[in-house]
Amino acid sequence: MDIFDYHAQKAADSGRPLAERMRPGNLDEFIGQLNVVGEGTLIRNAVEQDRIFSMILWGPPGCGKTTLSRIIAAETRSHFVHFSAVLSGVKEIRAVIAEAQNQQKLYRKRTILFVDEIHRFNKVQQDAFLHHVESGMITLIGATTENPSFEVIAPLLSRCRVITLGMLTTDDIAAIISSALKDPERGIGSLNLALEPDALSYLIGIADGDARVALNSLEIASSLVAKTNQLSEKGASLSISLKDLERTLQKKALVYDKYGEAHYNIISAFHKSLRGSDPDAALYWLERMFAAGEDPFYIARRMVRFASEDIGNADPQALNVAMNAMQAFKFLGHPEGELAVAQAAVYLATAPKSNSIYAAYGRVQQVVKKAGSLPVPFHIRNAPTRLMKELGYGKEYKYAHNYKDAFIAQDYLPEKLKGQVFYTPSGRGYEKIVKERLDKWRRLKNKQTQTQKDPDQI
Repeated sequence: MDIFDYHAQKAADSGRPLAERMRPGNLDEFIGQLNVVGEGTLIRNAVEQDRIFSMILWGPPGCGKTTLSRIIAAETRSHFVHFSAVLSGVKEIRAVIAEAQNQQKLYRKRTILFVDEIHRFNKVQQDAFLHHVESGMITLIGATTENPSFEVIAPLLSRCRVITLGMLTTDDIAAIISSALKDPERGIGSLNLALEPDALSYLIGIADGDARVALNSLEIASSLVAKTNQLSEKGASLSISLKDLERTLQKKALVYDKYGEAHYNIISAFHKSLRGSDPDAALYWLERMFAAGEDPFYIARRMVRFASEDIGNADPQALNVAMNAMQAFKFLGHPEGELAVAQAAVYLATAPKSNSIYAAYGRVQQVVKKAGSLPVPFHIRNAPTRLMKELGYGKEYKYAHNYKDAFIAQDYLPEKLKGQVFYTPSGRGYEKIVKERLDKWRRLKNKQTQTQKDPDQI
């Protein structure tokens, strides 16, 4: 590269977004995901031995899926093709395959095909990869934020290794921000900027584990702060404050640390408001979390848990409402989807409450932990073979539908736990009906057991 090429490259680099410039060039520069790229891991060994395999990188946005694929291609000297499932179809896939054949024939280079958002490909498009992945013509690296089990066809999935990447931690995001602030070549080190502690915490919070969001936000803030502030003396450091971030990002920072005490205090207040049947307080704490940038799916998961833990069968519909709210938010996003979550919160707050299932499950866990693996009674064992039948599997099992009211006194627990009661429904909501049924069945069972007589068969 001559002096003109060098300056042309520098000019081109300066025009690229900070997040793009700060992409690590090798595995040693990669921040986070040590369980995936650390020493002795499958990926690192594959790169070091130049034995790359087809894989699906599954993880949240901004966790390093695209960066990792580029590093793999660079460090293994492969022909790399970046393919977007949003913008491309079968025609483009065929063109990539043709180019891969040329690369192999003319240069003896393998082709790594990186498919971003592979879950957006339909079955026909995914089928187009199968033969070429299997033959080794291309090494497929697919990236997805969705569960591959549901979004990638089984034949293709069976030919790939699924590599799970987690959300970047607060320490990871802090390290990435620090690196960008110090790096004078690829980062913004030449601006001599520093983040005040509360500004750093806020930037980490709004990033929500997404390195791209963190770097984009830092770039916007640093650019505006550098332009509107004059250094008191040449070479002096300029600090970016929380107010600077609020002004440049046009978002007020509420007193809320998503990774600290306030996070747990407010979600606790929300949960207790739901349990206490106070829809007004529940809506207030819900909006506090939304306004502060809390992960909506964290809130939704807590609501789904609440539906089973604090409502249970007092209103079985509560679980459906909570799940539907989560799906509605996934479909609508901010801000439209917030209303669906608010609707569910009001429903949960005003529903009849029961922790009977939660308590019953806790008792069961204790018994299983203490009693260990008790054998299944012979009369309710499956008997698909002749030998099993001869050994007594399924012997004397009574088919409930053959008896009056589809009920017959019969033990289903292991011998050592016979007569044990775990679930005691409350008398609230739908559980009142459940309680009446169970009380009736338990009376019948006691009566039938005592008299040792079967009811009349239908």
